[in-house]
Amino acid sequence: MHDAPTGAPSPSMQPSTRAAIVGALQSHDPAANLGDLAELVPLIFDELRVMARRQLSRQHERYTLQTTELVHEAYLRLIGDHGVTRRGRAYFYAAAARAMRQVLVDSARRRNAAKRGSGEAALSLDEGTGEVDAYAHELLDLDVAMQELERRNPRFARVVECRFFGGMSVEDTAEALGVSPRTVKSDWAMARAWLYDALRGTAA
Repeated sequence: MHDAPTGAPSPSMQPSTRAAIVGALQSHDPAANLGDLAELVPLIFDELRVMARRQLSRQHERYTLQTTELVHEAYLRLIGDHGVTRRGRAYFYAAAARAMRQVLVDSARRRNAAKRGSGEAALSLDEGTGEVDAYAHELLDLDVAMQELERRNPRFARVVECRFFGGMSVEDTAEALGVSPRTVKSDWAMARAWLYDALRGTAA
């Protein structure tokens, strides 16, 4: 069993290791190696908490997960991806966004199984940098739509994960996916439009 790192850097971490990770995080090299996951996460714990808080704020306090717990659960899911820290900063944050999505969906499934039939508030698709005049009935409905979107256009699904679930900028999303910022903007607009229709049951 793996213990998730806490927010404080490990006392055993060598200054040179810390400096190397910080340098990689600040590097413009998209393939900069971020080192070992267990050493990286404590250094960016606050950033991951911000990402987690953004996700949980959309849940309208319907779920019992706390920000730290969401980060820890996501970390445990990332352990199996041995290349997650070796493909650059943007790739790592995109992977973290996907892991948080998976944690939230699994939490919603457990909660839904335990308490079926209780009508609750809808989930907003507002990402903050691009308003979407649509609301998902439930996180699970959104996940079903996301799975269908992934089957139809995997890149669109990755863009939604980065932008909506990860709160990543257009530039970081472009870096993570290896496309241009213009492509990200176009994909994001089309993916939102498709999800809007899918959640209304009118997608083609």
